Amino acid sequence: MRTLIAAGAVLALAAGPAVAQNKTVKIGFISTFSGPTAVIGQDMRNSFELALDHMGRKMGGLPVEVIYEDDMQKPDVGKQKTEKLIESDKVDFIAGYIWSNVLLASLKPIVDSKTMMVVANAGPSQLAGELCSPYVFSTSWQNDQTPQAVGEYMNQKGVKSVYLIGPNYAAGKDMLSGVASTFKGKIVGQDLTKWPDQLDFSAELSKARAAKPDAVFVFYPGASGVQFLTQYAQAGLKGQIPLYTAFTIDELSLPLQKELALGVPGAQQWVNDLPNEQNKKFVADYRKKYPGLRPTFYGAQSYDAAQLINSAVVAVNGDLSKKDAMRDEMRKANFPSVRGPYKYGNNHIPIQNFYLQDVVKGEDKEFPLSLKTVATIVKDSQDRFHDKCPMKW
Repeated sequence: MRTLIAAGAVLALAAGPAVAQNKTVKIGFISTFSGPTAVIGQDMRNSFELALDHMGRKMGGLPVEVIYEDDMQKPDVGKQKTEKLIESDKVDFIAGYIWSNVLLASLKPIVDSKTMMVVANAGPSQLAGELCSPYVFSTSWQNDQTPQAVGEYMNQKGVKSVYLIGPNYAAGKDMLSGVASTFKGKIVGQDLTKWPDQLDFSAELSKARAAKPDAVFVFYPGASGVQFLTQYAQAGLKGQIPLYTAFTIDELSLPLQKELALGVPGAQQWVNDLPNEQNKKFVADYRKKYPGLRPTFYGAQSYDAAQLINSAVVAVNGDLSKKDAMRDEMRKANFPSVRGPYKYGNNHIPIQNFYLQDVVKGEDKEFPLSLKTVATIVKDSQDRFHDKCPMKW
């Protein structure tokens, strides 16, 4: 699919050296826009579009064209769409990517072509380490960072043993590994389930019950997360074994999970209620533009991706041939992030805070249940793979 965004009035570009090039900033955006996880991709697109609105739909004086492509949650399709964006559409930037396995499959053509990329969700450990690139930035995290914060929180709560459950793909492995890297108690069991097809977790829940842990940690994004919480309650485990999570409860899944999500703490680097001015504007304008919806962390990261690209284009006054200068500007993270200020590590992964989030009742008049920032679990977290990245600057 191809969507022309903000073609803008070319004649209005008659000022400034970038205008003489008489071109657009062309961005390819890859996410999942079909199937059961399309709702995530739509939130990412909504937020990217809102960011363009806030910029007047121009970057560095140039109109912006965005080409959205559907990876269908399949690595081979994601790679094909990435190659199309680079070779046929000749985009200046690529952004998006929900899934780590799709991103890893798509990475080589991006790096080989020296196309500037901003990852808005996926955070495989390889990208933070040996596969880091001067052309690749993230506005999200490395996969391990969020579950590492959950592991720290379980330590603070005095949890002595835990059972880990997640999907068997790159991000699932990173998530469970992240918890294990900070949790000081005993891991009494672990299951990696078939992804994305398996939606029956009864066997894994039976094993978890038999292991008698102090807690269960789970990572399942999207519909799988809704299904897991439902079966956790049906198995009689809710209220019996405390559940901790990363990326399982968010603004998209919460309306379906409802009160099943109460009492299940998680961690995130962004929550709707973070009290900075850019975030207040983002959340308020998102809800105004898309009635009945709230932005998610996927959207917040996509909003920041657009802002990061904009900062680079502005820095070179629209001369997109100056890739080194754009890279140097992006390393400064010199834009108003909705999470508040953050820094980049040597591997272009954010160094940032992670917050404890909980589900509360009745604080939002439109939605009966909301996510609320409760505390800061970790300040200035840097991923544990940055030492494997040979890039220094």
